[in-house]
Amino acid sequence: MKKKLFYRTEVKKTAEETACRAKTTERLKSTATAEVDALYNYLETTPDGLGEQAVEKSREQYGGNQITRGKKNSLAMGIIQAFINPFTAVLFILAAISLFTDVIMADTGEKNPMTVVIIVSMVLISGILRFVQEARSGNAADNLLKMIKTTTNVERQGIGRAEIPLEDVVVGDLIHLSAGDMIPADLRIIAARDLFISQSALTGESASVEKTSGAYNGDCDAVTEIPNLAFMGTNVISGTASGLVVAAGDDTIFGDMAKNIDVQPVKTSFEKGVNSVSWLLIRFMLVMVTVVLFINGFTNGDWMEAILFSISVAVGLTPEMLPMIVTTCLAKGAVSMSREKTIVKNLNSIQNLGSIDILCTDKTGTLTQDKVVLEYHMDIHGNEDARVLRHAFLNSYYQTGLKNLMDVAIIERTHEEENTEQSLSGLSDQYQKVDEIPFDFERRRMSVVVSDSTGKTQMITKGAVEEMLSISNYAEYDGQVIPLTQSIREYILRKVNDLNEDGMRVIAVAQKTNPSPVGAFSVTDESNMVLIGYLAFLDPPKESTAQAVKALHQHGVEVKILTGDNDKVTRSVCRQVGIPVGHMLLGSDLDKMSDIELGEAAEKTSVFAKLSPQQKARVITVLRDQGHSVGYMGDGINDAAGMKASDVGISVDTAVDIAKESADVILLEKDLTVLDKGIIEGRKTYANMIKYIKMTASSNFGNVFSVVIASAFLPFIPMLPIHLILLNLIYDLSCTAIPWDNVDGEFLAVPRKWDASSIGKFMLWIGPTSSVFDITTYLLLYFIICPAMCGGQLYHQITDPGMKAYYIALFHSGWFVESMWSQTLVIHMIRTPKLPFIQSHASLSVTLLTFSGIAALTVIPFTPFGASIGLAELPPVYFAWLGLTILLYMLLATAAKNMFVRRYGELL
Repeated sequence: MKKKLFYRTEVKKTAEETACRAKTTERLKSTATAEVDALYNYLETTPDGLGEQAVEKSREQYGGNQITRGKKNSLAMGIIQAFINPFTAVLFILAAISLFTDVIMADTGEKNPMTVVIIVSMVLISGILRFVQEARSGNAADNLLKMIKTTTNVERQGIGRAEIPLEDVVVGDLIHLSAGDMIPADLRIIAARDLFISQSALTGESASVEKTSGAYNGDCDAVTEIPNLAFMGTNVISGTASGLVVAAGDDTIFGDMAKNIDVQPVKTSFEKGVNSVSWLLIRFMLVMVTVVLFINGFTNGDWMEAILFSISVAVGLTPEMLPMIVTTCLAKGAVSMSREKTIVKNLNSIQNLGSIDILCTDKTGTLTQDKVVLEYHMDIHGNEDARVLRHAFLNSYYQTGLKNLMDVAIIERTHEEENTEQSLSGLSDQYQKVDEIPFDFERRRMSVVVSDSTGKTQMITKGAVEEMLSISNYAEYDGQVIPLTQSIREYILRKVNDLNEDGMRVIAVAQKTNPSPVGAFSVTDESNMVLIGYLAFLDPPKESTAQAVKALHQHGVEVKILTGDNDKVTRSVCRQVGIPVGHMLLGSDLDKMSDIELGEAAEKTSVFAKLSPQQKARVITVLRDQGHSVGYMGDGINDAAGMKASDVGISVDTAVDIAKESADVILLEKDLTVLDKGIIEGRKTYANMIKYIKMTASSNFGNVFSVVIASAFLPFIPMLPIHLILLNLIYDLSCTAIPWDNVDGEFLAVPRKWDASSIGKFMLWIGPTSSVFDITTYLLLYFIICPAMCGGQLYHQITDPGMKAYYIALFHSGWFVESMWSQTLVIHMIRTPKLPFIQSHASLSVTLLTFSGIAALTVIPFTPFGASIGLAELPPVYFAWLGLTILLYMLLATAAKNMFVRRYGELL
């Protein structure tokens, strides 16, 4: 009955979702066919946008503009997930077995729930700490993401045009779009100029799609094919447009996809690494527990006791704090990186950032000051010419696309000179804009059409010199318009080359009078133009860049420049900041190479120039195929593809929307110095995670190895189950400060990739060193200390049951204390390849917790609690032997550690 009810509920829910989806699709189609005036009425808006009251009414009627990205976990679900992992599952099984054997099946006088209590306590401590850390981590991530604002340009009554957060957009809003913008909601385009949109996020099509503004009455198989609709999640490649919001939030096509597609995200290399480590440790535990069970069972003949002891060994081998330590390390790393002006959008990206060995970056704004200055405005002879600046101003001032730094520099320079140069005064009043052809990365130029008071119409185009020469048939030479001959082309290129050699970026300016009739302008009009001169810009390198590049190199990160700029300017800037330019590859060179050839060449090349966005992504892909971990840093539309192709996409908070959406890490300051600090924090996070895993795995293995040996020779089990479990509990609590530990500078000097295979080797090398001194402690306790306290008799010589029990309790106490000392002090040994306490110091929190754990456990045998769990007070002479044992153990551990480093090249 319940099953049928569930089925009916699901069918009803699916039917409601289908009906809702059909309604949204119908609304989109109806707005596509409507004329603009009818659309204003339908959406209850105006050509000036919505008023304040209308915004609130729309929000109430249609909802907000936020996508339901999966339901946020409830408090109860968060608690449950904090306790669900392979290690806690193992502990729950062991607790259930212990409950059955120690309590349910035990005789009335022998019932002992202590083991169950401690196991459950360990699970609770681990789960609660993880829940708290994940809650703090989630809150920290949310707070950090709030620092990154993605906005859209909205026109509303009373305020005009303004940038507002995407989530504040409502149905009926009038949106203005330009190159680099994310589409904030599903829009009906009402005005467009050469608008090209990438819909790959929705349709998977790599080619951009042209959108138009007229009412559409054709037939389309899919809503996404309708040319006057633009959809949330897509982005503007080039052109400008205005559109009315017809669907927002979950009602959009994107929202419908996010709501109905339940796909698990692809596991990152970091997640795969943690999982592989977890299952490695579990497999090892299963093998060792089986060995201990059979040795104890066959040696002592008490299989029930052997089972209980094996359970304790399994608990002792389980690193139940691993999920909590990993979560804490990531959360702590994210907060630390935010202090260094680095915001992590995805916590798992922290380790990926620390692992990069190649950083690919654009040149402008990263190496340079991102403040372009117009140095010269010249005719083609290199003479200062105000007419060239006037044409450049009209082009930059009237374009409605994404104004870049050069446009800003042109406008600022014109305003500076208009007081001394009459021809530059009042240009915005003398001319009217007629039309424009926006910039795109294929043409590498943009055009505006203006008319003056006499009705004269002029097309003004500016762009990269080579592209401008390709569309110009004439040039102003010595005051005359003459055909652009080959000799004049070569003359112009020589002038431009001289400026490039000085580190200047040069663009050309051309014009032609009376192009096509008004309303019919297109890219085809960019032909037969007259080249009138060029503009030379200087973007000086940042003072910090050379030092930052040097610091990155010292930390094992090679910097490669991937820029669309020309090779001469790029070479000049790279030379000034210390990036070698022995061999440079251009975009044209890449097109002639296969991926294998490019991969080999990219290894040896530091600078790539004149690249398209697709070529940048290709370079990054082949570098990754060569086994490198690659980060890409950019802030423009042309950088989004490179960020998606990299291991870690890095952007800045001032970047265009699509770049910020594509990035994993966002810098609050566009500076390589900030990024270097972020990389170091990523490595610290990884270092402290791998410390805990290796030290816990090796110390647990050492303990179990010692148990196996002792079990084979002792006439009693070497330690009671309760002792092993209590030892593990206190040790794990001592490790909770590991995320705040110091990390040696040498470890941070090179990139670190997640490698689970080294953990097994480390465990087998370092673990048995503690067993050597566990065995000496066995011998000391069994043959010297215990007999000395029991009348000089060995265990097998004693006949008094009470004395035998005391002998065993004394032995258990001695190994209990020695195990804690050796297991905890090894934290200080393993955390660094250097000499602990002398050459490398743990953090104060680690030092306090570890020594507090040692002190607490050492005191237990002297307390009533110790007596209740079968421990006895140790004689003073024991501690003299203990001091010698620990000293020798630390010497041996140091030797083993050094041998491991010599053999495998690193400790962690």
